[in-house]
Amino acid sequence: MELKIGDRVSVLDEPISGTVLAIQGTEVTIGSEDGFDMVFSSHELVKEHSDTLLTPSYDEVQKQVQHKEVFKKKPKRPVVKPKRNEVPPMEVDLHIHKLVKSTKGMTNHDIVTLQLDTAKRQLDFAIRKRIPRVVFIHGVGQGVLKEELSYVLGRYDNISISDADYKKYGLGAMEVYIIQNPK
Repeated sequence: MELKIGDRVSVLDEPISGTVLAIQGTEVTIGSEDGFDMVFSSHELVKEHSDTLLTPSYDEVQKQVQHKEVFKKKPKRPVVKPKRNEVPPMEVDLHIHKLVKSTKGMTNHDIVTLQLDTAKRQLDFAIRKRIPRVVFIHGVGQGVLKEELSYVLGRYDNISISDADYKKYGLGAMEVYIIQNPK
């Protein structure tokens, strides 16, 4: 391609265009639209034809891209979390230090009897108030209270006994499901 002084040219791989000011061998000096004189190799330039090549500006391209449907942001829908109708269980801590101020003068039998009476009273309250789940925290220990509690609770109708959530209570709790409407 032959270039001559006065031709409109664009630089390949760069957003620069201008008019040819001087040619020396393969080096071409152009005056850019910003008013700077720059030297490029002739193989880096492309001659512009005024009637066929219209180069849009960066702003025009951005505006067209933003108008396209593909790039429009979709309106954010609020994230609706499903409602959990699950009521947290009633918790009854049967550790003796939670039930009395001092165990002075109490035998082991008195302590276990007090703990079992508290469990029965709380379970009766939950049945009256229609509370669906009760967690009895008995602790790990020797397992005496756990066995006695299982025996006493096993005498109730319309309840189901299982181990409580291990993550929350560990091995020291049992959960009682109260069946509200037995068939």
